[in-house]
Amino acid sequence: MESSLQTIILKNLIHDENFCRKTLPHIKIDYFEGEHKLVYDLIVNFIGKYNKLPNSQVLAIEFGKLEALSGPDRINAGKLIHDLDTREEVDYEWLVDSTEKWCKDRAVYIAIMESISIIDGKSDTHSEGMIPDILSKALSVTFDTNVGHDYIESADDRYEFYHRIEDKIEFDIDMLNKITNGGVSRKTLNIILAGTAVGKSLAMCHLASAAMSQGRNVLYITMEMAEEKIAERIDANLFDVPIDQITNLTKDAFDSKVKRIASKTHGKLIIKQYPTASAHAGHFRALLMELKLKKNFIPDIIFIDYLNICASSRMKGLSGAVNTYTYIKAIAEELRGLAVEFNVPVWSATQVTRSGYSNTDVEITDTSESFGLPATADLMIALISTEQLEKMNQLLVKQLKNRYNDVNKNKRFTVGLDRSKMRLYDVEDPIANVMNDATPASPVVQTPFSSGQKKRGNFENFNV
Repeated sequence: MESSLQTIILKNLIHDENFCRKTLPHIKIDYFEGEHKLVYDLIVNFIGKYNKLPNSQVLAIEFGKLEALSGPDRINAGKLIHDLDTREEVDYEWLVDSTEKWCKDRAVYIAIMESISIIDGKSDTHSEGMIPDILSKALSVTFDTNVGHDYIESADDRYEFYHRIEDKIEFDIDMLNKITNGGVSRKTLNIILAGTAVGKSLAMCHLASAAMSQGRNVLYITMEMAEEKIAERIDANLFDVPIDQITNLTKDAFDSKVKRIASKTHGKLIIKQYPTASAHAGHFRALLMELKLKKNFIPDIIFIDYLNICASSRMKGLSGAVNTYTYIKAIAEELRGLAVEFNVPVWSATQVTRSGYSNTDVEITDTSESFGLPATADLMIALISTEQLEKMNQLLVKQLKNRYNDVNKNKRFTVGLDRSKMRLYDVEDPIANVMNDATPASPVVQTPFSSGQKKRGNFENFNV
C-alpha cells in the first residue's frame, strides 16, 4: 500500500499541475524510499530548472544520464518511470488528503528514528535537548491551504480583523500603554536601548514582574547574570523590599511573602541562564518545548537579557565573512522568528555606541554593533539617565521606532525610578509635551510623588 501510494503521488506530480503546485512545496525527498526517492529527485530537479511538468519520456532520458546507478536499483527505477506513463484517475480531494497524511506519517517516523540516533549518541549535529523540537516539527506537518489575502473577496475578513480585540500584554506604566495602544502585541520583537548601568535589566525585571502580576506566564532567559540574581531583583520588586535588605528577611518572612504573591496571581515565572554567547534561538526553542512537556508551561511573554550576547543559529560567529552588522541582524531576525513561531512578544535589550553614552538625547543611530537590529524590531525605546534625572529618581524614555503607533506622539516622557526596589512607576502629570519641545541637552524634569504616593499600577495588591 505504501509503495502504491508513492507511485500514485509521483504519477499525479507529472500529470496534474494543480496537484503538483499544491503539494510539491510540502513533500520532502526523505519521505520517499528506494526507486521512488530517485524518481522524485528527477521530477523536482526538472520542475526547478524548467518550471514545467516533465513526462515519463523526459524522465527516462534524464535517468539514463545517471551512470553511477546499477543493478536492481536501476532496473526498479526504470520500471517505475515506465509505469508513470499511465495516469490513474483518482478523486482529487482524496489524493490531497492521503498525500498530506502520508507526509505526516513519514515525517513522524523519520523524527523518531532521528531521535533514537541522538539518544544513542550517533548524531554529531543535535543534542538530546533538540528532540522535543524535532518531534514537534514532525507533528505539525500540514498542507497550508491559504494562498494569500484576496483584497475584494476577503473584505469581510479584513473588516473583522480591524475590529478584533487583540490580546496584548499590558504595562503597569500609563505612558507605555499609551504609546503602544494598550500594550505589546504577540509575534513582536521589542528592544530597550540604554548605556551600561542605566537600567536595561532593571526595566526588563520590572516588566517581567508586571506581566506575572497580571496572571501571565513569563520566561526570563539571562545570558549575563545568574538565575538567582535575576530572581533577587524580582523579589525586591514584588516584595516591596530594597534589594540590599532581601538577605535580612527571616525564612518565615520570606516564605510568607512568596505565598502571598502566589495567592494573588496564577501567573508563573521561569528563569533560565545560559553561558554568555553560547545559546541561540535553537536552544530557546528546545527549552520552550521542554518546558511544555515537563512542566506544562507555555509562556505568554519572553525576556532575553540580552540580544547582543546571544549566538546566532545560522552563523558560526564573527569572521572575515561575517561582520557585526550581519551577525547581530541575524540574531534579531531569529528572535523575532521565535516570537512569531510561539505567538509571544519577545523583549530584549542592546547597548548604545560609545558616543551614545554621553548623549542626553539618544538617537536610533546610536545602536551599538548593528543598525540591522532596529530595522528588525517592532518597538524600540531608549532609556536615558542624567545626573539631574537621577536626583529626581526618574528616567527619560524616548521612542526610537514604533510599529504600534505614531512614533512622534509622546516621543519623550519620564518614568519614576526606584533602583533599590528594581521598579519603574508613573509620575504625576507626565511632561511629554513640554519635553518634546524642550532642548534635548537640558531635559525638563519634575518632582515625582513622595515615597508614599508612588503609583504602583498592578502592584497595589502585592504589598507583602
